Amino acid sequence: MRAVVCDSWRDFDDLEVRDIPAPPLRPGAVRLRVAAAGVSFATQLVVAGRYQRRPPLPFVPGTEAVGTVLESAPDVPDPLPPGTRVFAVLDWGAMAEEAVVDAIHVVPVPEGLPLEPAVAMPISYPTAAAALLWRARLEPGPQGEKPWEKPWVLVQGAAAGVGLAGVEIAKAIGARVIARCGAAKRGVPEARGADAWLDSAEPSFRDAVRDITGGAGCAAVLDTLGGRAFDEGLRCLGDGGVLVTIGYAEGAIPQLGVNLLLLKNITVAGLNWGTYVGWSPGDNRHAYAPRARALWAQLMAWWAAGRLRPEVHAGFPLEGFREAMAEVRGRRATGRVVLRP
Repeated sequence: MRAVVCDSWRDFDDLEVRDIPAPPLRPGAVRLRVAAAGVSFATQLVVAGRYQRRPPLPFVPGTEAVGTVLESAPDVPDPLPPGTRVFAVLDWGAMAEEAVVDAIHVVPVPEGLPLEPAVAMPISYPTAAAALLWRARLEPGPQGEKPWEKPWVLVQGAAAGVGLAGVEIAKAIGARVIARCGAAKRGVPEARGADAWLDSAEPSFRDAVRDITGGAGCAAVLDTLGGRAFDEGLRCLGDGGVLVTIGYAEGAIPQLGVNLLLLKNITVAGLNWGTYVGWSPGDNRHAYAPRARALWAQLMAWWAAGRLRPEVHAGFPLEGFREAMAEVRGRRATGRVVLRP
């Protein structure tokens, strides 16, 4: 099969497309014909050896795939029929014509929904959903009969992958959303239902949030940025509010003065979706599989109901992997960037 291959820790642009043997089918796994693989900022950290986990060299990068089932291992219970359209989360191996994936991490895409946009479902959408539902403890469903009874959620980086998913999920829950992103992309979260917008070029925004929320502050802040945005976001929380930290796109990992938590009666929580799919020490993927699959089922139900709108910004052939990553690095994407083996 053809694949993008990493032989040693290197810059993403130094990878190569080569013909290599297809991976063997292992127990408990499913073989997929890959239709599209997600390209993410984190992928370049993985191939440079700068991510928290290192695949064994050589390896094929890529942790998100959509495609069709080719075959299942004999020990897989209730195997999906060949030809079933699915999305999947992988340890690595998505940027190839075929991939072998744990069966517990393969989810059918219902008829009537497009396949390629589902590449956002293995990681981006469940990251945002787990942050808001599990860690911020927001409840789906009616939040109050009157608009002012609905909680406010501030989403940092609201035009990018996880942030944009957070906007949609907060609206699906029934919350009101303040979307913070650059002026050039303002229309992206607004088209997904954001109730208010803040320009990320303005480093201080706590007063604006106070005005928007009528002084109540936010029930939750979804922080994909870190740095100064984290510090300001803390000060946007209302009584009992929760800031969920999920990334540091601004580059700086913030330091927390815990006295602020005491004074404001607020909480800071972390969300690492990798824990639930086996990427953390101890590898508890099988223990967490029922919870992860239930979350995926909820996301698919919201998508089928028109409450989520995953989209592909751009697609490239395998040989265009450098151009694909350039699109991600340049922060031009408003949906997902994919490779099409």
